[in-house]
Amino acid sequence: MPNVPSFAELIADCHRSAVHLEMRDAYGVEDEADDFAAWKRGEPSVWAGPEWLDLVRRTVGRGVAMRRARVVSQPVTEYIRYEHAGTGLNVEAGESVRWLPRRLASDLALPGNDFWLFDDRLVRFGHFTGDGASAGHELNHEPAVIKLCASAFEAVWERGTPHEEFTV
Repeated sequence: MPNVPSFAELIADCHRSAVHLEMRDAYGVEDEADDFAAWKRGEPSVWAGPEWLDLVRRTVGRGVAMRRARVVSQPVTEYIRYEHAGTGLNVEAGESVRWLPRRLASDLALPGNDFWLFDDRLVRFGHFTGDGASAGHELNHEPAVIKLCASAFEAVWERGTPHEEFTV
């Protein structure tokens, strides 16, 4: 991938909103492996990590609305149960999170990849391998792509269930 700024750089340049749409049922991101294994042994999930939670607090504290929507299959995978178990920390830090069962998204136009949308001006797509490992990121400034992503996120958000009410 071309030189893509870090997430920290992108969020630092964000002034109004940062929204994230996740559509995979499992991720194999290397830096989560130890926490995922610990959670499977019965330890509490801290998948977000203190650095992420601090970033959320700082970002929300300067007036940026952070929202995350997840489209998930049901019954949910073990990985989604793990994510759900740790999401309360995100919410406490100021991120709003909703969940949408995949069967309720069949009539929505969704992009082919997870993404972050910053201030309705920049999309950062996340690419993953078949087993869920990160395969890099791609930025897109094209108005039609931004419109698609904004529309997709809002459609999922509108139908989604707030984290506090969603059970796995």
